[in-house]
Amino acid sequence: MTDVLVLGGTGWLSGRIAERWADAGAAVTCLARGGRDAPYGTTLVAADRSSTDAYDEVARREWDEIVDVSSNTDHVAAAVAALGERTRHWTYISTVSVYAADDVPGADETAELLTPAGPDEDEDYGRAKVRAEASVRSVLGFRAAIVRPGLIVGPGDATDRFGYWVGRFALAGADDVLTPDTVDRGAQVIDVDDLADFVQAVGRERWTGVVNAVGDPVSLDHLFAEAREAAGHSGALVTAADDWLEQHDVAYWMGPRSLPLWLPADMPGFWTRSNAAYRLLGGRLRPLRDTLERTLADERARGLERERRAGVTRPDELALLGELQR
Repeated sequence: MTDVLVLGGTGWLSGRIAERWADAGAAVTCLARGGRDAPYGTTLVAADRSSTDAYDEVARREWDEIVDVSSNTDHVAAAVAALGERTRHWTYISTVSVYAADDVPGADETAELLTPAGPDEDEDYGRAKVRAEASVRSVLGFRAAIVRPGLIVGPGDATDRFGYWVGRFALAGADDVLTPDTVDRGAQVIDVDDLADFVQAVGRERWTGVVNAVGDPVSLDHLFAEAREAAGHSGALVTAADDWLEQHDVAYWMGPRSLPLWLPADMPGFWTRSNAAYRLLGGRLRPLRDTLERTLADERARGLERERRAGVTRPDELALLGELQR
């Protein structure tokens, strides 16, 4: 039997990865704080990864596969130090945010990475993942796979970046929806379940190397059209220019009072990265409509009018629409 350790294993992505391994007949152990249940058919080892003894229990045995999704550089470094010689293969889930440039369309895995933060500099998400990747490589070498997902989407996504649009179109119904300028703008998403399948397959085959786990580039026009159709939206799309939105304190990409997935015009490389290696390795990309419909069902279950981590509230949107349409 294959012995698999998932560092985490109770979160949105890591839980699905643990489930995939369990479904494949592996003996799966999840190392996590214990605040959430581990997936059915897996074993939970409760541990605080900030503790010096976090890995003592799981370091007593050999593993066929270890998976880590953390962006905490100290946690990653401590894990590879404690467990790197106890496993045949290691899969680290990184991000396409490690790349230094976002203005080059079609860049692949050989693109230049961000420079790690200096001792007196703040370390953002991308730079933290660069340093974490380096920790994995330094210990595991050719026994490691580095998977760099783009925007992970689907049911259960707590960031609200993708679900905002299909949820907003459903909430608006026959009324208008505020959208950004979509000319030469797009998105590149990967369904969380496709990513979990891929990560399990990489570990099963003990593939080593670096791969962008990203979907095909999709224009925002197409994404909005698919989302509207899935949601049954019949109102108008009211487009606001970048400068108008900025002047009215509407943010790009994510966070409160944002228009999610909207990017500055000078970032075409962010949503057009090469997924040739992912496809060559057999990575699945389900139809966008499928992901939108599953996401909409989740949005309805959680409440279309709930407070969100990303997006403009409906009352604020109506106020912006009123000002824009004067």
